[in-house]
Amino acid sequence: MAAGRIVLVTGAAQGLGRGIAQAFAGKGDFAIVADRDAAGAERTAAELSGQALPLDISDAAAVSAAIAAVLAEHGRIDVLVNNAGVVGGGGLLADLDVAVLDAALAVNVRGTFLMTQAVARPMMAARSGVIVNVSSIGARQPTPGMGHYEATKAAVDAITRTTAIELAPYGIRANAVAPGPVITPLTAGLAENPEARAAWERRIPLGTIAEVAQIAPAALFLASPEASHITGVSLALDGGQLLA
Repeated sequence: MAAGRIVLVTGAAQGLGRGIAQAFAGKGDFAIVADRDAAGAERTAAELSGQALPLDISDAAAVSAAIAAVLAEHGRIDVLVNNAGVVGGGGLLADLDVAVLDAALAVNVRGTFLMTQAVARPMMAARSGVIVNVSSIGARQPTPGMGHYEATKAAVDAITRTTAIELAPYGIRANAVAPGPVITPLTAGLAENPEARAAWERRIPLGTIAEVAQIAPAALFLASPEASHITGVSLALDGGQLLA
């Protein structure tokens, strides 16, 4: 049995998920690095002395099998972080290829729902556990060309609230972190384009796009005993962008 809590983070091979897994591992928790990039998951898990879990969260059968395997080995899952997400592309609503919408829905909504459902059952039996979802301020503030992605994150916020109210009688909390743009491999193009970066940073009162190290601690906090009276919240981490 691993020391510390058993923490499963999806989409943790790189970017924000990797940073979140690192934050938990740094506190002595055992990080299970779930990602459809099996090689990337192995690399990150090795760095954290954790465990890789190759997984496509949009595949219901794969999710069920993966959670069963984790439970068989560790006996429990104390924290689930639903971080995996995709943008899939961009475009105005009237012109967007429906395949781009479907790709985002499959991972961001279906995947988050399937993982929550699968992990909720053993947590309910144990009457203990924490779920942290990764949403976005885009769920509350529209950006032209990103409507499909923002719709999926609004759904993540709704899943968070439903999870919180339905699982509260079992002592299980569910919250979300809702970043603005974050410097990750997913946003590398934005970060490397001075004009595009400057345009986005003009929307942020604090003037800078977030780094992973500014977001991961919030997930750690929401899963901690210090947040024991917080549930159903989607915490904006946006440098004040929602104020603008």
